Amino acid sequence: MIARSMQRNGLILAAFAVVATLLVMLTARLTAEPIAREQQRELLQVLNQLIPAQAHDNDLYASCRLIDDTDLAASPTPMYLATRNGKPTAAAVEVVAPNGYSGGIRLLVAINWDNTIAGVRTLKHQETPGLGDKIEHRKSDWITSFNGMIVNGSDDQRWAVQRDGGVFDQFTGATITPRAVVQAVARTVSKFKRNKDQWLQQTTACGGQSS
Repeated sequence: MIARSMQRNGLILAAFAVVATLLVMLTARLTAEPIAREQQRELLQVLNQLIPAQAHDNDLYASCRLIDDTDLAASPTPMYLATRNGKPTAAAVEVVAPNGYSGGIRLLVAINWDNTIAGVRTLKHQETPGLGDKIEHRKSDWITSFNGMIVNGSDDQRWAVQRDGGVFDQFTGATITPRAVVQAVARTVSKFKRNKDQWLQQTTACGGQSS
């Protein structure tokens, strides 16, 4: 009797598990496309903030190609190319600062074709609320301090937080986060200056999605 009852209960639990799994799979399938559309909309909004309409006449999202450089990200990362009358005017590259306080910080670094920075935005991070999260544009205007700057070689001493002798403010109680972002942006601009013509010839498309 006890064995039969345990068997019955086991079958009921297994049935519940199967139904729950199917419901999760169905929900994921139904929500995947709306989530992808919303992520695309948010990314386009950020791209258009950094590269204004007057700077390009192409579809930035559709002009995405993958850049394979482990100094920028562990896996091939999107670059959104801006062109006007068929000529490149700017590019926005998704990069990862691996040395944030709480892990990797995903950034979007937009660079004009003359190598000046058009702007930087934080796409994803896990930094401490109230401290490291000041890298978010909605929390602080600190991220706009990159606007218009250029990297004058690998020995450009401006590219550090003030505590390290550079020009960028650090956050009270949170120096690691801004240091990681400054280093990642400088590294991206330097890579762009050296490789932009090669990246321009890159034909690997993003497949309509950012990573």
